[in-house]
Amino acid sequence: MRLLPLFAVTSLAFAAPSQAAAKRTLSIAAAANLKAAAEEMKQGFQAEQPGVEVTLTFGASGAFFAQIEAGAPFDLFLSADRGYPEKVVAARLGAAADERVFAFGKLAGWLPPGSTVDLEKKGLAALADPAVKRIAMANPAVAPFGRATVAALRAAGVYEAVKGKLVLGTSVAQAAQFATTGAADVAFLPQSMTLAKELAGGKVVPVDEKLYPRIEQAGIVLAAAREPALARAFLAFVTGEKGRAILARYGYGLP
Repeated sequence: MRLLPLFAVTSLAFAAPSQAAAKRTLSIAAAANLKAAAEEMKQGFQAEQPGVEVTLTFGASGAFFAQIEAGAPFDLFLSADRGYPEKVVAARLGAAADERVFAFGKLAGWLPPGSTVDLEKKGLAALADPAVKRIAMANPAVAPFGRATVAALRAAGVYEAVKGKLVLGTSVAQAAQFATTGAADVAFLPQSMTLAKELAGGKVVPVDEKLYPRIEQAGIVLAAAREPALARAFLAFVTGEKGRAILARYGYGLP
């Protein structure tokens, strides 16, 4: 049997633990409306944290809360509104000291190219027109932007007239898909999502912010986090100068 020199054996003995320790993974559950902004923040954060890999999972905030209650292995939860992080605290799945509001979401109507629906002049009353057959939105049971849409329709006095036209997506991402594939005549989406290349060419009409409650988007470090320090560092990045600049570029309001 051939023997390795002593220095080589010593080198091998220490290499494996060092390499293993260098790799750290941060798992984040993020509301679907944050996709573009969160991907950009991920790149910025990883550039500042050598050896750290950020894994982003996107979906409806209510669905994530149910998964967190069931023990899903996330370190950080970036919600579409503050209600779900508050539920996390109430369930003792996170601490109030680890929760931060990082942005104000804005609601917009998106119309496909060539649409004749006059949301700009008629406002939400235009949705009652018989020519409008299907209105896409996120399911209000799990998605804060879906609840904001219902609130706006009620405030505008058109909810009863259009409720039979509503097509519910499991998240705002699916609501956007309905509109871009022709399955809906109009979609109500986070304004940030209307900047996506898939929605280029459509008409974006912001919904009057007086028609729906302010959407406070908040993040919280989870009590079961495997990397709590990294989770706090990422949330600090989101609420810091670089994160705020990214959020502003994607049309979010800032606290």
